[in-house]
Amino acid sequence: MEKLLHYVWKHKMLPLRALLTSDGEEVEIIDPGLSNPNAGPDFFNAKIRIGETMWAGNVEIHLRSSDWYRHGHDTDEAYDNVILHVASVLDEEVTTCSGKRLPQLQLDIPADLHLRYETLQKTEDYPRCHRIIPSIDIFKVHSWLDTLVVERLEERRKQVEKRLQKTNGNWEWTLFITLARNFGFGLNGDTFETWAKRIPLDKIGKHRDELFQIEAIFLGMAGLLETESLPPNSKETGICDDYFLSLKREFKYQCRLFNLGAIMPYQQWKYLRLRPQNFPHIRLAELAWMYHKGDATLSRLKDAMMEEKSLESLRKILTATTSEYWHTHLMFGQPIEKRQLHLSQASQNLLIINTVVPVMYAYAMNHDSWDLRERVLDMLRLLPAENNFILRQWADCGLKVDSAADSQGLIQLKKQYCDRHDCLRCNFGYEYLKSRL
Repeated sequence: MEKLLHYVWKHKMLPLRALLTSDGEEVEIIDPGLSNPNAGPDFFNAKIRIGETMWAGNVEIHLRSSDWYRHGHDTDEAYDNVILHVASVLDEEVTTCSGKRLPQLQLDIPADLHLRYETLQKTEDYPRCHRIIPSIDIFKVHSWLDTLVVERLEERRKQVEKRLQKTNGNWEWTLFITLARNFGFGLNGDTFETWAKRIPLDKIGKHRDELFQIEAIFLGMAGLLETESLPPNSKETGICDDYFLSLKREFKYQCRLFNLGAIMPYQQWKYLRLRPQNFPHIRLAELAWMYHKGDATLSRLKDAMMEEKSLESLRKILTATTSEYWHTHLMFGQPIEKRQLHLSQASQNLLIINTVVPVMYAYAMNHDSWDLRERVLDMLRLLPAENNFILRQWADCGLKVDSAADSQGLIQLKKQYCDRHDCLRCNFGYEYLKSRL
């Protein structure tokens, strides 16, 4: 409950009575200070009038004043600049490392605030604060979402930079891994990333103009040219499938030529509840086509981001089809009626949101390119909001958004705040806690 006491102090949710120190001096909080999430006093640079004296310094908060000693602050020089100790229960006088006796303020958590907080923590509804969402000023809503989308970009930037480290600073390979992960469209994302890390782009680059060879390497390294990978009902037809056998021979040759390394176990790929267009064979064939086409490179994407019609340019780059075989097959040995395979605009939008945006943002921050950073944010504002379960839940309680910038903010809100019951850091939570039940 100490977190809630911090919240009361930070937002000055104070009782309607005079605030007095344990010595009876009146306290006026001019500025509660800046919250400190790290080691040291809880609030920095507070401005407080105690009696007739104006003080500037740090504030420490505990549930009981004796916690000052239990936490060892009396022997820590970092707490020598504390000007006020705040606690719900004053059960002991406190002194600093230098021997200075600190003024103390007894502060309660208002009962109605405590009740609202308990309601937020215990309810099984989602969003927990749905009751007050329609009443929040739209400017406050979008201001909070603007903050959240930058938080999400920073998190995704860290993910990209981890991949960059593992590729020894190779931006093209990092882009390829990120793109491959998002070709998993959820269920197979981890498996696609594992697969992409095994593809030696430096070795196969010279074969980029040969789609058949690229497809053989991509499917072979995925373990999908192993006879055992064929589903039981298509083993006979698969083994007799000329295209399967041709790819298998080609992959065997490329393995000898380039020493391609370990093949991924085919059992890692998931098919349950997948739509046919998301089968690994199809997505890998589309990736092979895209790699063969050669447009989805860092320099080309960066140039497209800076163009006037950037969204149209990016969609054109991310247009992918497959070789002719996959127009009549979902897997080896399983022919279907002929169809034209291509990435839908909705899929292209997801690839822009989840691949182009985070990689370009990380690149912009890494190279101090503020123009590119702003173009990344502009791109999210241009793209329509995703249509997923999280967004539909927010829409049901009256919060509908139009752009991917806002929808990414709401995804960040759910994952980093709502799922963690971290209502005290949330601006919507603040609106709920200060409202009347």
